[in-house]
Amino acid sequence: MSWPELVEDAAQIIHQAQHLTLSTGAGMSKESGVPTFRDAHEGLWEKYKPEELATPQAFQRNPDLVWSWYMFRLDLVSGAEPNAGHRAVAALDAFVPKVTVITQNIDSFHQLSGSVDVVELHGNIRRFRCFDNCQGPRTIIDLATSEVSKEIAPPCPHCDARVRPDVVWYGETLPEWAIKRAFEEAAACDVMLVIGTSGLVNPAARLPQVAKEAGATIIEVNPSFSMVTPIADLVLEGPAGEVMPAIVAALGKRAAG
Repeated sequence: MSWPELVEDAAQIIHQAQHLTLSTGAGMSKESGVPTFRDAHEGLWEKYKPEELATPQAFQRNPDLVWSWYMFRLDLVSGAEPNAGHRAVAALDAFVPKVTVITQNIDSFHQLSGSVDVVELHGNIRRFRCFDNCQGPRTIIDLATSEVSKEIAPPCPHCDARVRPDVVWYGETLPEWAIKRAFEEAAACDVMLVIGTSGLVNPAARLPQVAKEAGATIIEVNPSFSMVTPIADLVLEGPAGEVMPAIVAALGKRAAG
């Protein structure tokens, strides 16, 4: 099947959808120039492995070291912008009655692009909370990062603990409410669009299978083969920044007449 035919088929499927759920991974934000989790190591950080820094135990041992690494990563995210793929995903809200974005990314690019209903499975690097959860696990501490040291983890304003990034670390479980919502949306949708994910990281990797078993049509957008490819009903090989705008353009033509 030719590229234009694949795009038209995807647009047709999405055009008929009543509930579209998207599952997005690191490949989507990599197009914005944001290094993946394992690639965010250069200069001082080359001697560290992610697994040595992204754990509660590492923060307990050396909170300032872990904080400094996350401030370095936050600078990388802040220096990048959502790409055409993110903007095209946000544009889907105009064509489908219900759209839910479930993302493994922690950069806020979906929200910054205009997506309204976003479930963040792994948290958000732009948010912060108390390491001891003194005010509850979902209490977010507002920090003006430009006024906060990039080398020293600040104290919690409510207790004697330190402030940490609101992201999921190795050894931690994903937020219960986020997982519950993600699986509910996967089971309820009639179309799932899987973008830029390898399909290797659980529990997000199970979402396409849940949707498939519930009768949803699976569309994959990915430059290369993934664990999702064998169960996808339609596969568009290519980066989201190219594929998604083409699909949205096809949807626009359908809506116009």
